Amino acid sequence: MKYYIIAGERSGDLHASNLIKQLHEQDTEAHVRCWGGDMMEAAGAELVKHYQEMAFMGFLEAAKNLFKIKRFLKECQEDLLQYKPDVVILVDYAGFNMRIAKFAKEHGLKVFYYISPKIWAWNQGRVHTIKKLVDRMFVIMPFEKDFYHKFDYKTDYVGNPVSDAVAAHVHNPNFRKDNGLDDRPIIAVLPGSRQQEIESILYIMLSILPPFQDYQFVVAAVSNFSKEYYANFDRKPFIKIVYDQTYDILANAEAALVTSGTATLETAMFSVPQVVCYRTSVISYWIGRAVIKVPYISLVNLIAGKKVVPELIQGDMNAQNLVRELKNILQNPAGRSAQIEGYKRVKELIGEFNTSETAAKLMVQYLRDGKTTPQATRSLKSA
Repeated sequence: MKYYIIAGERSGDLHASNLIKQLHEQDTEAHVRCWGGDMMEAAGAELVKHYQEMAFMGFLEAAKNLFKIKRFLKECQEDLLQYKPDVVILVDYAGFNMRIAKFAKEHGLKVFYYISPKIWAWNQGRVHTIKKLVDRMFVIMPFEKDFYHKFDYKTDYVGNPVSDAVAAHVHNPNFRKDNGLDDRPIIAVLPGSRQQEIESILYIMLSILPPFQDYQFVVAAVSNFSKEYYANFDRKPFIKIVYDQTYDILANAEAALVTSGTATLETAMFSVPQVVCYRTSVISYWIGRAVIKVPYISLVNLIAGKKVVPELIQGDMNAQNLVRELKNILQNPAGRSAQIEGYKRVKELIGEFNTSETAAKLMVQYLRDGKTTPQATRSLKSA
């Protein structure tokens, strides 16, 4: 069958790439076309557009790039009509993907959603739109199945791909030597993968060096950006910039400073105590504050249903607070153990799944079952 997959950021690229590998396992004649990234292409998909061109963070930033986003939407829609996939698989990235879902349904295409939009956080009314537009929803947060059930919408909980990715990671025993690191304990610095995130957060993260001279700060850099770009943040001998080795950094870290997002859950899976950081434009922050309906921003706290890790947001994300919270998880045994105990509960709630394999098997089965009916076959052909 023909699959069209859309992911709009680095974590979506990772999880979609693992899904693509499993789709090829379950459907040996699968052909995959995608909007995504390097990992999806390496997994065997035909890459149409790279997510780097679409990485806009926050309400204001999206508004500034509205015409560009509209152009991307039109390009994607035209490509869908030409390709005529058996299914469109959307990966998070709600602002763009929900518009594609509407277009796809209008043209008789099946729509699957892998990694639900975070409508439970800020726009719960959109669940009714999802019920109309999405044929199958594959959720990765334990609480999401119950959320959708309240609206009489059946979903498939397939586990969390972060748990799978961490479990499958093979540590590099020569990590320190290969990257020129010394024997000092490591503080992992995960500033995100989008330029707006990095530039609004990383300078603050690295402004707290003096109280932590006995540690080395290791920045998890991504190769989307040049070495010259990251050189702006380099302050030897206290900081090391290490590319595309986030899991090895975490496997060796004593503590972590983490930009809110998937990385907070990855850090928890490695049982590394962390301080969650988030900062955006003033306008985007106030709009977000007005509409967000959940008490936390980090996935760790949301899954646990309580505060496990500290969250420093906007004005609270400053050097003084960072120093205080980092000292609490580095030098206070009670502070460290409280987080690690909280992580255990998060892991229990997520459970043990082979997420990508489970999702791919279900997707292929649903498609094969659907294609046995004349009506489904006609609607796909009519697209």
